[in-house]
Amino acid sequence: MSARLPARAQPSISTDRGAAPMRLHIQSFGCQMNIHDAERMAEILQPLGYAETASPDEADLVILNTCHIRQKAAEKVYSELGRFKALKAARRNGGREMLLVVAGCVAQAEGEEIFRRQSAVDVVVGPQAYHRLPELIARAHRAGAKPLALAFTPSEKFDSLPRTRTPAGPTAFVTIQEGCDRFCTFCVVPYTRGAEFSRPAALIEAEVRALVGSGVREVTLLGQNVNAWRGVEGEGLADLVEGLAEIEGLARIRYTTSHPADMSEALIAAHGRVDKLAPYLHLPVQSGSDRILRAMNRAHTAASYSSIIDRLRRVRPDIAVSGDFIVGFPGESDDDFEATMALAERVRYASAFSFKYSRRPGTPAAAMARQVPEPVKEQRLARLQALLRRQQQEFNRASVGARTEVLFERPGRHDGQIAGRSPYMQAVHCPGPASFIGKVLPVVIERAESHSLAGRILAEAA
Repeated sequence: MSARLPARAQPSISTDRGAAPMRLHIQSFGCQMNIHDAERMAEILQPLGYAETASPDEADLVILNTCHIRQKAAEKVYSELGRFKALKAARRNGGREMLLVVAGCVAQAEGEEIFRRQSAVDVVVGPQAYHRLPELIARAHRAGAKPLALAFTPSEKFDSLPRTRTPAGPTAFVTIQEGCDRFCTFCVVPYTRGAEFSRPAALIEAEVRALVGSGVREVTLLGQNVNAWRGVEGEGLADLVEGLAEIEGLARIRYTTSHPADMSEALIAAHGRVDKLAPYLHLPVQSGSDRILRAMNRAHTAASYSSIIDRLRRVRPDIAVSGDFIVGFPGESDDDFEATMALAERVRYASAFSFKYSRRPGTPAAAMARQVPEPVKEQRLARLQALLRRQQQEFNRASVGARTEVLFERPGRHDGQIAGRSPYMQAVHCPGPASFIGKVLPVVIERAESHSLAGRILAEAA
């Protein structure tokens, strides 16, 4: 069933400028990489006459951009497909067709099984092949075929994507690296995203310059293992960040997601030397137990992870640290879990993500003995999340009364309000005019709320 299409195949879909635009609805699950991929899919399909809509009821084309990291996320996809099957039938009865596409990591992992489980799906495309969407959609339209595209060709993908982008606001994601060579025993990424691939620095710099020219003030450099990025001359992420920091008009640089084993001394030093590099780092640890870290094939220890945090805080004392945790990994004992709690207490996270271990077919951990019972996982997760919530609240409360620089990104939830983020990734809202959106302004934080900070823009910014 796999479609082997000519490299120069062109979609036979009408792009008559006088015709009403076709409607595109993209629903993304999972990581920031998926959010960025969804933006690029919309850009690819725009020349075909597709305009985005927030309502799937209006859509001529629906794309589910999927995540396969946890079982719950994969199950959610099939639940959504059942809903869209009914919507597709209703639109057909009303005289309009809808194409249904499954993209992303579930597509890569399950391939033709998706067609077998849900007959309403028209196209399945993996995360390294979404640049082929126009031709795949054309084939589905033209011949009623059900094309499948799962090739691992990241260089071809990046070469095929539009060179110009229309940013939706003053922040933008820029993919610099894809894939992972680490093979953590719980993770599907090496199987769904492939081996590590780094984009050339010159292409990244050109993309960032163009985005800044379009009004972007902050970029987040993306990769499954972003600090494994390597340039053609052996440069590392620190070199790339220092080069991008020279771009006039760019206010902030962030990067995610990192692996502790690739946290070089040069990159640590850059946090103390490069003013535009935000004082925020997302560095997943997964467990505080060395025994469990070995079983996960994480290539770091609790002590080496803590040492990275200590060295970062020496060069940038105000840095905010975020992390990822997995509780209930196969064989995790009470003592192992207590080691995780102790590490979290020591590090003092500004924010963190934590999950129960989810068995992913095809990964080594799925076949491991001593799977932890669900009630035990739930109890441990509740304890860890209570600790992490307390730490986040303490971090936010410590900001009250402080002056910080906020990049305002959008209107707030209430009239006369604008919202943005502090350098530490905290959501901040203030009274202010829409004309301040896109600006970095000095703000005094007046109170800490449940999930955000409330502040006042200083008079000097007016």
